[in-house]
Amino acid sequence: MSKELIRLQNLTMEFDGERILDGINLYINDHEFLTLLGPSGCGKSTTLRIIGGFLTPTDGNVLFDGQRINDVPAYKRQINTVFQRYALFPHLDVYDNIAFGLRVAKVPKEEIHRRVTRMLEIVSLKGYENRRINNLSGGQQQRVAIARALVNEPKVLLLDEPLGALDLRLRKDMQNELKRIQQATGITFIYVTHDQEEALSMSDTIVVMDNGRIQQIGKPEDIYNEPKNAFVADFIGESNILDGVMLDDFKVRFFGKQFKCVDKGFAPNEPVDVVIRPEDIDIVDPSEGSLTGTVASVTFKGLNYDIIVEVKGFKWLIQTTDFHPEGAVIGIRLNPEDIHIMKKSEYSGMFGDYSSYSAEYDELTEDAGDEEE
Repeated sequence: MSKELIRLQNLTMEFDGERILDGINLYINDHEFLTLLGPSGCGKSTTLRIIGGFLTPTDGNVLFDGQRINDVPAYKRQINTVFQRYALFPHLDVYDNIAFGLRVAKVPKEEIHRRVTRMLEIVSLKGYENRRINNLSGGQQQRVAIARALVNEPKVLLLDEPLGALDLRLRKDMQNELKRIQQATGITFIYVTHDQEEALSMSDTIVVMDNGRIQQIGKPEDIYNEPKNAFVADFIGESNILDGVMLDDFKVRFFGKQFKCVDKGFAPNEPVDVVIRPEDIDIVDPSEGSLTGTVASVTFKGLNYDIIVEVKGFKWLIQTTDFHPEGAVIGIRLNPEDIHIMKKSEYSGMFGDYSSYSAEYDELTEDAGDEEE
């Protein structure tokens, strides 16, 4: 069983009367790779800086190994930080950059050599000891920054959007590197990003944030496949989000038709948000589809086509490997396991066409009747 290392209790943060964090409750386990994910201004970096000791919360507690550390300064915490700007010393070589903190702490020379050598191997920079920082690529500089932060053997490493300055190919390579480094060291990583792909590919746990509040906590697969509300569904990947009515367990109505699903526990005839991922939609002959629509646009994405299909005023995003020209009439088939049901929330109606309960939608469903699929 994992040991709890950090706990945030009812954290609140205000700047000039504006509430940036609103009642954050979160625990982080030892050896965990946890990602704080959300759009700019959601409070994720503020949360990270409070954990690191760079900010003091307006209210609430930060516990480390069960001890309250709100008033413990950053340099006394067993926590190190890597920022987007690596802050390396250009006049020092790779070895001396990594060894800098150990020398300040007056660690014996032999111990410094042992630790730096081990870090060079972990971050795949063995043989680069004498290289100048300016002669390294962006990815190599980042690995030096990570090695310098880890060589002091902290219990936690904080990473604030460290891949933001790298190009796409290098970012993908570094995602794999960061996960490998975390597993090799066993140190808890707390990572901040607005990039959903980074979060999904690296994390043991994802914490989705918006407006200073936690929207959902879970494993990457759970966050993606079982979003709690329309914000999470829209932010984590592409989503078709539309209004529906949960008629009974395993039965939902939208677009005037009844569909089988795998969700239960809702009140009879409860209004709900229906989420269908673009990659889960099957395109079939119009005569075989649960719904039919007209292709409005087609975009080639390399591995697949993104096509927009208009169905009675609602524009669906469908991802498919098969080409369908603009103007083509297609059938849409939905399997029960691909229809996800969410309770209505403050985000209902903010994402996607027909994502609010409106008179226009009611009229559409009444006209269509109640055919069962």
